Amino acid sequence: MNIKQILHYPRLDNVLIVEKLIYDTSGEFKKKQLWTKLPKKMMYQTFSVIIDYLLYSGKIAVDSEGKIGWIWNPKLVEKYMKRHDLSWKKFK
Repeated sequence: MNIKQILHYPRLDNVLIVEKLIYDTSGEFKKKQLWTKLPKKMMYQTFSVIIDYLLYSGKIAVDSEGKIGWIWNPKLVEKYMKRHDLSWKKFK
């Protein structure tokens, strides 16, 4: 995650709104299109901070066309965490 000067951090309700929109429309829209589809007004800078957070946390991904899709699947993560034949690899 690129740390930069953030003047205003998003509130939790705004993060949840963006998460729900991306989850519901997974893979259909690019970043700017998603921003215009939000159910309430939000500054683009705030929206960008939320998108950066969701990318960093591994909840969303961006394809080669720039479309944003929801990839977080907690049930699948739990399934793989229980497997003893798998191990974590630390990245530098």
